[in-house]
Amino acid sequence: MSHLKKTNKPDLSWGRRQFISRSGLALLGTLIGSKIVNGHLMPEEYTPVIFDDLALDPMRDKHKDLVVLNDLPWNVETPPHLLDDKVTPAEKMFIRNNGKIPESIDIDNWKLTLDGEALDRPVVLSLQELKSKFKSYTYQLVIECGGNGRAEFNPPTKGNQWTYGAVSCARWTGVRLKDVLEYAGVKDNAVYVGYYGADKHLSGDLNKVVISRGIPIEKALEDETLLAFQMNGEDIPLAHGYPLRLVVGGWPASVSGKWLEKLAIRNKVHDGPKMEAPSYRVPCEPVEPGENVPDKNMCIIESMPVKSLITYPKTGGILKNKSKLTIRGHAWAGDLSVKKVEVSLDFGATWQEANLEPPANRLSWQHWYAEITLLQKGYYEIWARATDSHGKAQPMVSPGWNPKGYLNNTCHRIAIKKV
Repeated sequence: MSHLKKTNKPDLSWGRRQFISRSGLALLGTLIGSKIVNGHLMPEEYTPVIFDDLALDPMRDKHKDLVVLNDLPWNVETPPHLLDDKVTPAEKMFIRNNGKIPESIDIDNWKLTLDGEALDRPVVLSLQELKSKFKSYTYQLVIECGGNGRAEFNPPTKGNQWTYGAVSCARWTGVRLKDVLEYAGVKDNAVYVGYYGADKHLSGDLNKVVISRGIPIEKALEDETLLAFQMNGEDIPLAHGYPLRLVVGGWPASVSGKWLEKLAIRNKVHDGPKMEAPSYRVPCEPVEPGENVPDKNMCIIESMPVKSLITYPKTGGILKNKSKLTIRGHAWAGDLSVKKVEVSLDFGATWQEANLEPPANRLSWQHWYAEITLLQKGYYEIWARATDSHGKAQPMVSPGWNPKGYLNNTCHRIAIKKV
């Protein structure tokens, strides 16, 4: 649903029009949970502020079982079993923010500005112009936090301790960035496209940019790189970037800028906040766990590694009075596709190949399922391992350690007990 109407007032089922008469004060008091003091003085056609606050609360529609890692800024993880949907619904989508979510959105006056050294002149487009001047496209795209899996690194690294659920694959609708760049007249010396959003710095300093990352021009020109204004057929929820978001499938979620207001077309690698080392960078060469790596030896993360997830059954499940169990999940591989998924019941000693479906489109995850047989009673671990189209498989132990805890693509494991 759209979280904000054009007037910036909440789209609530009981609505502003039902509050016109003061005879509804009793109902209002019930909804708020207490008597409205001096309610008889409240102007007609007035919506109490609390309802605005509720409507603008970006967490109001999240699933009750999502795990809040941080609330300043909001960072919320999805348990793997809640990611069983083939298309991730908004209520089950992880949230990764660096600053404060915008408190108000003036949709009628929302503008996207394109500027930078690699443009002849700045170009300004309204949201309506984006929708009317350019053809719309819809793609299902994997968005995954670069730190997904950070909690498993040893020695531990700082940052939100994501386990497996900082990933989603929703269906995004918008215009292709390549079409907008062509319209704007990008020069041949373009190297990078950086973004700027409307989120606010945690310090409250309006002059500080929260995050401004970007992508090479080659990635910007891919068909699937979108300036999106819808998610799953509806307005993008506020927590996920309403009214406009840059969506870049297969790369760290940090390059999919939310609340998009400006794109900088650069003649060099973008140098906005969170582009500098060590943010969203890993050692250019393998290092010893715990090693202090100089910034000059850190390289920008681009395509995410191959990965898989078991979404059914939920870990800790109990199998009663039968031996057969169908398990399922998703697999993805950054810019690549997944060639195969395998499962193991004996801690990786042997593997059984799963049934693997093709992606809905390039950069979407792929669904897989397998029927396994648990002959003996007792405790089992089920492991999943994906292999990408270049033949690279997930490791069974944590991959190369890095100071920021990025790119952990260890095999996902769940526990099942047969009784």
